[in-house]
Order: sequence, then C-alpha cells, then structure tokens
Amino acid sequence: MVTVHWFRQDLRLADNPALFAAAARGRVLPLFILDDHNAGVWSAGRASRWWLHHSLEQLRQSLHGHLLVLQGDAREVLPKVVQKYKATDVYWNRCYEPWRIQRDKQIRQSLSDAGITASSFNGALLWEPWTVLKKDGTPYKVFTPYYRKGCLGGVPPREPLPVPPRLELVAAGEHDGIDRLGLLPERGLVGEPAMLWSQRLHRHRTEHGLGIGETAAAARLKGFLHDGLAGYKDGRDFPVRGNFSQLSAHLHFGEISPNQVWYTPTAEADNDLDCFHSELGWREFSNYLLYHFPELPEENFQAKFDPFPWQDDPALLRCWQKGMTGIPMVDAGMRELWQTGFMHNRVRMITGSFLVKNLRQHWHHGEKWFWDCLVDADLASNAASWQWVAGSGADAAPYFRIFNPVTQARRFDPDGEYIRRYVPELARLPNRFLFAPWEAPKPVLEQAGVILGRDYPRSVVDLKLSRELAMSAWRSL
Repeated sequence: MVTVHWFRQDLRLADNPALFAAAARGRVLPLFILDDHNAGVWSAGRASRWWLHHSLEQLRQSLHGHLLVLQGDAREVLPKVVQKYKATDVYWNRCYEPWRIQRDKQIRQSLSDAGITASSFNGALLWEPWTVLKKDGTPYKVFTPYYRKGCLGGVPPREPLPVPPRLELVAAGEHDGIDRLGLLPERGLVGEPAMLWSQRLHRHRTEHGLGIGETAAAARLKGFLHDGLAGYKDGRDFPVRGNFSQLSAHLHFGEISPNQVWYTPTAEADNDLDCFHSELGWREFSNYLLYHFPELPEENFQAKFDPFPWQDDPALLRCWQKGMTGIPMVDAGMRELWQTGFMHNRVRMITGSFLVKNLRQHWHHGEKWFWDCLVDADLASNAASWQWVAGSGADAAPYFRIFNPVTQARRFDPDGEYIRRYVPELARLPNRFLFAPWEAPKPVLEQAGVILGRDYPRSVVDLKLSRELAMSAWRSL
C-alpha cells in the first residue's frame, strides 16, 4: 500500500502532520509539484523561486534522494502519479491562498471519484481561520481582539510532532528533477545579470551564516533565542541590531512550523517573548484575512479608497525600486532588498509609506515589487501589510500617519550604520547631514566627496510638500 505525501509549503520532516500520518500507514511516496498553471499571476517571484530551488535540494537530501519532483497542472499531474504508483491515499497539509483552496477542492473531488482517499492537515498555522470567529459568527477585522480574545482565549496551538519514527520511502522513477523546474532566475533584479544577482544572494546568506532548509531554520531559531530575543520588544525596530528572527522565509516555505517556534522553550523575559509571539499572531491574522476575504491582494479592503487619486509615474516608481530616490533611509532599504532578498520590518514600513504617500503610487506597485524581490514573499502577509501601510486594509494605520523617513532614520539608525552599509556613497557625511544630505552646506558635501545629482541623486520629492499633497488627496475622499 502506497500513500502519496504531497509536499507544498511544508518542506520539512519534523512537525509535518500529513507526513507523520502518511508514514503511520506504510510506504510513502514524497511528491512535489511546481504548479504555475493554477497559480497564474501569483506564481512565485524570482527571489522566492531562487529560495525554493535550494530548499527543495535540502529536502531531497533529507529524504535520501527519494523526492519525486514534477511540474504542471496539479489537477492533472497528481492523478497520474496516483495511478502510476498504485497509491490508495494522498495526504497533504493545507494552504490558504485562494487559488490553492479552489484547486485543492477540485483535486479532492476527482480523487474521491476515483476511489482515492484524500486527507488534509493543518501544518502551517497555529489556529485554523474558520475556528476563530466573533460571537455573531463573523470574522474579526481588528488584530488585538482577534489575537487576544479569539486566539489566546481559545484552544491552545497543538504541540509539535517529531520526525516520523519510521519512514519507509518509495523510490520514484523518472521525474523532472529540481534543476529542470527552472527556478533559478534567467535575469536578476534592476537589469542585473541573473548569475551575479544569485551569487550575491548566496554570498550574503553564507557570510551571515544564514542557510536554507529545515536544518538551517532550526539553527536560525536557536540563534535568535540565544542572541536576539532578549530586548526584542524595543530592539526589533533597529535594523542594525540583532533583535529580529529572520524566520519569515523559513516559515513561508514550511522549513519550520509556527508550532515549533511557539513552543520552543526559552528563559527570556516574558515581555519580549509575548511581543515575539504577537508577531506570529500578525502572520496568523494575515492568513486569516486572506481566507475570509480572498480579494485582499487585489481590492481595497476599505472600499472608500477605491476613488483615491493615485499618481501613475513610472519614473518615480523606478527610482524607488532602484533605491535612487535621494532619501537615504528609503534608498538603504530598497538596496538591502535588491542585494539580499530581505528587508528589515521597520524599514519595510518606511519605504512603503514613502511609496504610497510621498510618491502617491498605488500600493499594488509595492506589492508586486516585494512579491518579486523578497525571499519571504507571502501572499497573505504581502497583501495585508501593503494595505496596512496604504491605510486601506483591515485594522490599518490611518492614511494620515505618514512616516517621515528622515525622522525615522534619526530615531532607528542614529549612528547611520544601516545607511552607510547600503548607501556607501554617503559614508563620509557626518551624522548631522547623513539623513538629509540636501541640508548639508556645499563645503561639507565636497569634503565628503558628494555632489548631489552626480554621486547621489537629489531628492525626487520635497518631503513636506509631498506630505501636504498626500493629505489633500486623502481629504478628497
């Protein structure tokens, strides 16, 4: 008897409920299908595909090479696998993107019609979205009552499972193989050759001891608990401190489960641990919103923003994408994204606010760029976060809350270490003028080797004026 375990966003062996259950039944055929057909416009971006390639390599090694890798429409591919290997059951862990839910329902029905049992499990969330509702049976739209009352006030998350004690794997025959999936990008970001960009991502992670895969995820969690959790509540907003976990990509691809993170014992301060758990709660809330409001990635959650007078300026958008806006904190964040596939969360808010408010570009532009550039690009988190910044989302920051990137830089990068790391052309400027180089006298700029408009761009907008224009646009609603 053969049971197919269909790997999706659960690329791990430990705390994998579907794999654990499949292993208990007998022989297991591990399967991964790259299904860009059904994903459509939400096929993984270039940075995510780069990560996925290496994550699959690690999973294949953990399975001693026994990972059947295929690509195509899973509605067609999966039944063929079942038939070829004479499987009686198919097990998988649930995903919550709208296109996956729709596809999985169709697959479950077709398998059932063929006499094959399809069983799904929760391996990605602490709380299933349909189990946390208000007293009137409707979903929450505000985070704090959702998390404090709905989640923490209900059934605790399940305890993590171990690696299956006995895992008898079926050796797969011919398959596409990981290399033939074409996950490594053919071109890099901002016109850079793909090989150079991929090498930069690899070098960054290697130099900082940041691997990919289940083993690396466990090591990253251990390192964060040891070195980063103490002081997390306050330190997480400072991009040069080590008080952030960098677990988001590991969680997205399921190299580690939120349950493993939640229940990992620690003796750190309760306030820091509670704050860290609440960040896991925000991840849950994003998936919760996407499940109950599947139009979240494409439509304003608050319809009153539909007539908002966005600007359409490709040149301004390109300056933002390339980290050439002339605003050092914004440019540092965008270059970190380009060079590493990651951006610190506080800086994500600063760069996002600048795009949708100071430049008044539609949040869709930011959403799509992050989708392509982030190794941790996640449909739920990306959509919910961009709508939060734009003011159009659930429990969003009000539109009139406009981050001043100069003030934010002085507060959260007071020594200019982050800016100097990613905007080296300004490295010799004194801190007094580093955050707003247009305020520096000409002799100071010359001494630092900076000519604005040549060595570093002039600001593409006046921060005060652009804020006033943004407020005027908001009031027009």
